[in-house]
Amino acid sequence: MRHIAAYLLLQIGGNASPSAGDVKKVLSAVGIDADEERLEKLISELEGKDVNTLIAEGSSKLSSVPSGGAVASSGAAAGGAAAGGAAAEEKVEEKKEEEKEESDDDMGFGLFD
Repeated sequence: MRHIAAYLLLQIGGNASPSAGDVKKVLSAVGIDADEERLEKLISELEGKDVNTLIAEGSSKLSSVPSGGAVASSGAAAGGAAAGGAAAEEKVEEKKEEEKEESDDDMGFGLFD
């Protein structure tokens, strides 16, 4: 991930096709050693390709992947006010349960009896 981040930073900075040496220079500036094998693979995979196009293609592929969070977020949006009330009720119930547990903790026996 650090190699990709450095590559993208170089692209944003105006270097249209950063080399492995350029990426190493960026990483060494912040005290990170580059993994030669991964860096060479990244450079070879991205050679001659437009990064913006690759990002757009990847985003379109990710948008078709179903995720469990979408259901939860739509439900939370619909019942946001009700959830706030339910959370307050849960806190009150938790306090009551804790009081019961505390009185039953020793069950008539002391730790040092």
